[in-house]
Amino acid sequence: MSKAAAQALKSEGNGFFKTKCFAEAIEKYTAAIEKDPTDVTFYSNRSACYAALSKWTEAAEDGRQCIITDKSFVKGYFRAALAQQNLGNLDAALDAVKRGLGIDSTSADLKRMSRELEESLRQRKVESFITQAEAHLDKGDVTSAYKTLDAGMRLDPNSKALNKIMETVRPKYERAEKHRLASLDPKERIKEEGDTHFKDAKFEAAIKAYTKCLDAISDKSSELAIKCYNNRAACHKQLSNFDDTIGDSTAVLEYKPDDVKALMRRAQAFEACERYKSSLQDVRQVIALGMDKVGKPTYDLANGMQHRLNKVIQQLKSG
Repeated sequence: MSKAAAQALKSEGNGFFKTKCFAEAIEKYTAAIEKDPTDVTFYSNRSACYAALSKWTEAAEDGRQCIITDKSFVKGYFRAALAQQNLGNLDAALDAVKRGLGIDSTSADLKRMSRELEESLRQRKVESFITQAEAHLDKGDVTSAYKTLDAGMRLDPNSKALNKIMETVRPKYERAEKHRLASLDPKERIKEEGDTHFKDAKFEAAIKAYTKCLDAISDKSSELAIKCYNNRAACHKQLSNFDDTIGDSTAVLEYKPDDVKALMRRAQAFEACERYKSSLQDVRQVIALGMDKVGKPTYDLANGMQHRLNKVIQQLKSG
């Protein structure tokens, strides 16, 4: 009886919705929910009414209730995403869209919204780069301003605002960089050459530069030597030279046992060489350092590797 009564209230609500009497429609859908909270369409329709009234917080909550009530109800993800988008919560909106596309990858509405949100997030990031660059310039930090603008232009090379600021910053940065390089110790200059090659994806040339620098350093525990070992390990990893990746990472860890980059890089190289137990030992050490020290992305990566490696090791034991 309550379900039939709820459906009758929904029909009344639909009538009000068609005539754009959204407040009255909300009352009917709310009454329907009170009689039958298991029908996802009641939340969906009420969310649409709240959206029509620009009550986005309420619309978002009903979108969330749609998903809770029926995870396969694709329109619920759209309702939630639309509300979050209008609240300015673009990351939350995109998350809802992606979850919805996981249910139905053909949804035209979700695909369209995904494109809109990706573009909005890109523009927001560009604006953030501009704000950061201007703040650096206000402090007279030309190098940081240049690096910030460079990162922004990789995201949007055609941005007029970014290019305009860069026209002013680039000459200043180039002069400062020329002066900085001239004042460097010869060994540090060689390491910088390696860094430049690495950024240009010229990994073999970078390896030669880092090796040359290491050959010139007598104290292999020095900060410069450790940087060269770490960077050369990264080059070897890019070239799938996993034995050399392990060797250079181990050289780092001899002097810095908790170096997270070296631990993760060596763990990945061990896994590639099917040395699963050694890889597991390294990722466990990273996890033991804690999320605060290693950062969430690295912690999550290590945790994922741990689960995968445990599974592989168990399969090998039982096989």
